[in-house]
Amino acid sequence: MHRNKTLHKQSHSFQIDAAGWAVGAQHLPSPNFDARAEGTENALLVIHNISLPPGQFGGPFIADLFLNQLDYEADPYFDQLRPLRVSAHFLIRRDGAVLQFVSANDRAWHAGVSSFCGQERCNDFSIGIELEGTDFEAFADAQYAALAALTLALKTAYPLMHVTGHEHIAPGRKTDPGPFFDWSGYEARYRLLQKQANPGQAAPDLAFRLM
Repeated sequence: MHRNKTLHKQSHSFQIDAAGWAVGAQHLPSPNFDARAEGTENALLVIHNISLPPGQFGGPFIADLFLNQLDYEADPYFDQLRPLRVSAHFLIRRDGAVLQFVSANDRAWHAGVSSFCGQERCNDFSIGIELEGTDFEAFADAQYAALAALTLALKTAYPLMHVTGHEHIAPGRKTDPGPFFDWSGYEARYRLLQKQANPGQAAPDLAFRLM
């Protein structure tokens, strides 16, 4: 089910259209997706981190990976990525710029082998957001601002119930978004935007970081 509303203007403001694309994001359609099963609703938001090469920011390589255009000779690390066909719905750069690779109506290939509250194959019912970053340093304030605004737009458009990390749905296999991700700050920003967008209304809420 898709519900489309216009949000109050923020420093970052997004709106999800009927096709599942975010107005306010740069669109770079990836071939790495497929259709969700009929009747499947987006109930889960999964937060990741990524940097390519590891620990380096600002280059074109994350987008190139999701678009199957990565130059594997550009860095020795990239050789191990040759067999990968992956994507996320969204990438948030260090400066807060938001790139979208897959419609949120479709299934991106971001979670891999995963389980949430006993339900496996999280790609089937989730939306994946990558933050440009690592497990070893803090994320940028601009990223949290964009993430909170994007979360509000997605919650407005879809029946999202939970927000969690890749590390929580694939424990032992994945560690992102990692110990430097500020879950409390992210949630506080989201709830402030939610209150501003829905003054005096008791909106259905999101549960953050459940295992």
